[in-house]
Amino acid sequence: MGTAITFKRPDGKDASGYLANAARGNAPGVVVIQEWWGLSDQIKGLCDRFALAGFDALAPDLYKGKVVPYHDTDSANKEMNSLDFMDATTQTVRGATQYLSRNGAKVGLTGFCLGGAVTIIGATKIPELAAGVVFYGIPPEQAAKPADVKIPLQAHFANKDDWCTPELVNGFEKAMKAAGKSLELFRYDAEHAFVNEQRQAVHDREAAELAWGRATEFFRRHLG
Repeated sequence: MGTAITFKRPDGKDASGYLANAARGNAPGVVVIQEWWGLSDQIKGLCDRFALAGFDALAPDLYKGKVVPYHDTDSANKEMNSLDFMDATTQTVRGATQYLSRNGAKVGLTGFCLGGAVTIIGATKIPELAAGVVFYGIPPEQAAKPADVKIPLQAHFANKDDWCTPELVNGFEKAMKAAGKSLELFRYDAEHAFVNEQRQAVHDREAAELAWGRATEFFRRHLG
C-alpha cells in the first residue's frame, strides 16, 4: 500500500522511510517509530493501517536498511545500543515530522519499544509535534525529563514487561503528574510487544485492538 521515500533531515542530510498516504488529500500525519528490530514489515503494516484510519503515516528507517530477524535479540540489542538516540530523534524523526507537516497538517508521533522511548524524547525535542502515543518504551531521564514534555501524551504499557517494567512505568507516571503534564496512561495484562501480530509468543489481540482504538481516537482528537 505504501512506498519507500527519501526526505530531508533538518541538517540537510537524506533519510529514508516508508510512507502510506490516507485517501483524503489533507490528512493529518503520524510518524511511526520502529521496535529494536528495525523497519520491519510489521511496522510498515501499521503505517498502512494508519492510512486506512485517515492519517498519512511515515516510518523513518532509523537503522538505514538493516532489519534484524525476530529470534536474534543479541543483534537487535546491539543495533539499539549503537543508535544515536538524540541524532535519530532531533534529525531523522524531526525530518519525518517536517515532511508530513509541510502542507500545514498537524502531526503526531508514535513508537513501539525502542520507538516508545524515541516518542518521549521527541515529545521534549520536536517543536512541530501536536501529540504522541507511546507503546512500552521509556527513555532514561537524562535523555528526556517528563517536565520537558511539550505535547499531550497517551501511553500503553504491559504489566508482564521485564524491559519497560511496571516500576519504571509508575515512576514515569508519577513524574509526569508532578510536572502537571497531560498523560493518558493504560496498562494491559500482557507481555512486552503485545501489539506485534508477527510475534505469536507475545501478541495479545484483544489488548492490541483496545490500544489501537484508543491511539487512533487520541490522534483524531489532537490532530483533527
